[in-house]
Amino acid sequence: MILTLALLAGLVAAWLLIAVVEKFRLGVRFTQALLYVPFKLAYRIADDRIKIARKTAAPVIYVISHQSRLEPALMLSLLPEDTLHILDEVSARSPWLEPWRELGRTIAFNAEHIFVSRRLVRVLKGKGRLAVYLPDAVEPDIKTFRLFRAVTRIAMQADARIVPIFVAGARTLPVSLTPADKAPRRWFPLLSISVLEPMTIAELVARNPDQSS
Repeated sequence: MILTLALLAGLVAAWLLIAVVEKFRLGVRFTQALLYVPFKLAYRIADDRIKIARKTAAPVIYVISHQSRLEPALMLSLLPEDTLHILDEVSARSPWLEPWRELGRTIAFNAEHIFVSRRLVRVLKGKGRLAVYLPDAVEPDIKTFRLFRAVTRIAMQADARIVPIFVAGARTLPVSLTPADKAPRRWFPLLSISVLEPMTIAELVARNPDQSS
């Protein structure tokens, strides 16, 4: 009994110590670091580039490629705590995500109301931050195209920067949103967070004039 308690105490102490290290390394809150540690250890996440996202001045829209059920938990652990996360209905209601949802501000995505974007524009104009989770679809459906268009319109109205975020390896997780026949599952794949430099819509159009539409 004493040995078991000692082992548990050692595990808790190690968890707390790693959380403190991650807090100062990434600049997140301690509670964020505490819930990030299990992911960091399980998937050996390469996360240095998340600092680009955290340091981007508001207003900013983080556009996350939603490949699995893990991305919302990761981003709630890593993005600035004042970020408003627009979650899909499953992520907004999932019981296991509740501790991570408590880390930040979240609203459920509504396919009908997202395009009435005044509230979101006000958030951004007030030097706010949004996190939008876009489906990882090779052939986007009408709903996804409308979401793309809505994000573009909101960014233009608020003159917000866009920061694309992609978690490499997430597609092969057991909680992947991609069919198993297209993405063979692995229990503990290496994950790597890729973050592009922030750009406004105008800057993106200037860089890719042939794709401005």
